[in-house]
Amino acid sequence: MLALTMVPTHAATAKTTPSPTSKTSVKPTTSPKATAKPTASPKATAKATATKKAVVKKKPRKKITITPSPKPKWPPSGFKANGGVYAKIPTAKELVGIASNSKILTAQLAQKVDGVAICEKYSCGAVQVASLDGCTWWEVNSKLVGETSATDKTLKTFGSIRTLAGKTTSKQITTILIISQEPLELRHVVTNISAICHQNPATEKIPSTTYKSATN
Repeated sequence: MLALTMVPTHAATAKTTPSPTSKTSVKPTTSPKATAKPTASPKATAKATATKKAVVKKKPRKKITITPSPKPKWPPSGFKANGGVYAKIPTAKELVGIASNSKILTAQLAQKVDGVAICEKYSCGAVQVASLDGCTWWEVNSKLVGETSATDKTLKTFGSIRTLAGKTTSKQITTILIISQEPLELRHVVTNISAICHQNPATEKIPSTTYKSATN
């Protein structure tokens, strides 16, 4: 079992008019007839000369060498590591891009609660995880923190979230959505995220999310 803890921070053209022109008339005049005697011209003879076709020499083909593409950088940019576990907290913009290429994440974000998308109702977070050797399942623990009240800016922990996700192979990056049960308008933040890579068989329901309020 390997673990890693992450703390997020929060054109017109002018017309031209033609000028009038005056017409002029020309009276025909008679001119004396001119007679011309044809003269015999010497016959022209043309000799045809044969031309040889130029021989085009074929240039030897250049050998094409294929350079193998470089191996993907590991770990990916922005990931923090602890042993063989890697994690990164994506920004909201990055999360939208990730969701556009992930049917699973898109389906999670599309979940409705009282007719509203789940992360438009509750405070949510997310973490991207990966490992060198692969994991049988993932466990992500986090805290939901916020200001005590509108007048008291002291930070308080309102609850804890335990999120379980499925198997990943070696160096496979997966994004885990963290969902609380606290209203979004309270502006609470998911923080203190720790990701644990388990390599033993799971005995719990996967995927699943458990939220525990601090007041309980």
